[in-house]
Amino acid sequence: MREYDILHWMLFFFIYSFIGWIWESGYVSAKERRPVNRGFMHGPFLPLYGSGAVVVLACTMGVRENIVLVFLMGMAGATVLEYITGAVMERLFHVKYWDYSNQKLNLNGYICLPASLCWGCFSVLMVEVFHPPVEEVVFMIPRTAAAVIVCVLTAGSAADFAAAFREALDMKELLGRVEKSKAQLRRLQDKLHEAAEAGLYAEKWKKDLAEIKENIRCELQAISQRSDRRHLRIARIIRRNPTAVSGKFKETMDELKKIINGRK
Repeated sequence: MREYDILHWMLFFFIYSFIGWIWESGYVSAKERRPVNRGFMHGPFLPLYGSGAVVVLACTMGVRENIVLVFLMGMAGATVLEYITGAVMERLFHVKYWDYSNQKLNLNGYICLPASLCWGCFSVLMVEVFHPPVEEVVFMIPRTAAAVIVCVLTAGSAADFAAAFREALDMKELLGRVEKSKAQLRRLQDKLHEAAEAGLYAEKWKKDLAEIKENIRCELQAISQRSDRRHLRIARIIRRNPTAVSGKFKETMDELKKIINGRK
């Protein structure tokens, strides 16, 4: 078995990130019946697949002659990675970019048994079928060329990730702002209801209520019209992740998805 250094690992990461992007974009595009550039980032890379491949390779290096152990070790390593990634992203952005809540035997919607079994099958296919030729190609690349390729891809991916991270923060801010307005709206509606029952007339509250409704309407309309770069960025990240959900901002997230995905 060959020894890998940092350049080899980085090249494997980018290769499998690209293969994962092809798979996910093709699958989701077919499911949505429209082209979908799948993933958190803009470019043709899905880091979860690249990281998953690297984890699988690392976990199975000592057991590659035993298919059962490759399946189990690869499944375990990739599942742990998927759970940690999903939990961290939801903690940061209050959005789940994938959600297995409707699947049987899921854990907090981040992982589920069917997905874990798929990771196990992927591990066997990768180690037994796909990785040997990928390894041959990577070892054929001269060291200087490999270093240049890794530097260019790392710089480009870092810039792409930074832009996507900003988009995700923009969406988190928007979701929080709209949900806050809706909470104010509900409180005012309750006060107006109580005033009406007491035979009181609250003109100021009615004006405040109308103003909040108008603010919410304008915010959502701006998203539908992509009125500025921030709204355009939010629209793009939702279109790249049509299955994204939010537990904290569920109502607003569902509205945004309907607005964005309704414009095909």
